[in-house]
Amino acid sequence: MWHEELLSIPNFLAAGFFLSLFAVSSLFLLSYATPWVGRKRKEFVGSQPIYRSSPKQNFHNLLNEDPSVGRRYTPSEVYLSVVIPAMNEKERLPVMLTDCFGYLNERKSKESKFTYEVIIVDDGSNDGTADLGVQWRANYPGIIKVLKLEKNYGKGGAVRMGTLHSRGQMILFADADGATTFEDYEKLEKEMKLCGGGEPFDESFPIVVVGSRAHLEAQSRVERSVFRTILMHGFHSLVYLFAVKTISDTQCGFKLFSRSSAARIFPVLHIERWAFDVELLYLCEKWKIPVQEVSVRWREIDGSKITPVISWLQMGRDLLLIWFRYTVGLWTDRQPE
Repeated sequence: MWHEELLSIPNFLAAGFFLSLFAVSSLFLLSYATPWVGRKRKEFVGSQPIYRSSPKQNFHNLLNEDPSVGRRYTPSEVYLSVVIPAMNEKERLPVMLTDCFGYLNERKSKESKFTYEVIIVDDGSNDGTADLGVQWRANYPGIIKVLKLEKNYGKGGAVRMGTLHSRGQMILFADADGATTFEDYEKLEKEMKLCGGGEPFDESFPIVVVGSRAHLEAQSRVERSVFRTILMHGFHSLVYLFAVKTISDTQCGFKLFSRSSAARIFPVLHIERWAFDVELLYLCEKWKIPVQEVSVRWREIDGSKITPVISWLQMGRDLLLIWFRYTVGLWTDRQPE
């Protein structure tokens, strides 16, 4: 009869209570052991010098200095801003820039009103990435600008700093490895215009369009090891369970923002490393900002900064913390002061 007593309803309830208490306590401990940097608004509207500009110039600010006056963002000055986060990318960046400017130059030759800028954000590199950007700037004066961060912020932090100092109606974040064919920007642009009401594009319309590699998943599953495939599916399951329900590929480094959506999303972000995409899309779902997913051409490029097991475990931890910290109120979705 003793086993019947163990399986009684009160015992089940007590076991459930203690397990829940253990889970919540573990999450609080994990949160406490994982600090984050609380950014202030003044960091986003302060003067940021353009690296090695002569005469010395500062970057444009996307955010209005006074948030209480009119729109939260400044008027655009070009049609497209391309933000490229780069940490020790001296070897891979030239390939990406060649692809990028091959498309941009051809588009400009056909459409005189197509204006653009390219912002390379050096995220604390020690291999001369910023100086490489300056060399390229000699061929594209006034178009290429280098933002050199004195310390490593993380990929998400670098993307945010570049975005918040851009001038575009549309702002494209593109990885420095050139894994995504840059010409596919047109696919994202077309979708953004379609959802935003067509021509002329209204930068005040809040929308995000993300590149997706989900259509390549079957092929990548064949090429990956069983262990990496298990980790990949585990990560995707955690994303769906704790954060983003509507997007298949949250991690593709090819995302397009309207100026208004960038001004609302990026100042609020807390995650500055690999999982920042997930928090970004989590906030879009929370605020009901439209997010469209568009298939892009993508290829594996050697030299990734992601350490397969460690980075994925860190991203899994950050996923849990995104859900937990917003749920219990440790993080809010208010604009920083």
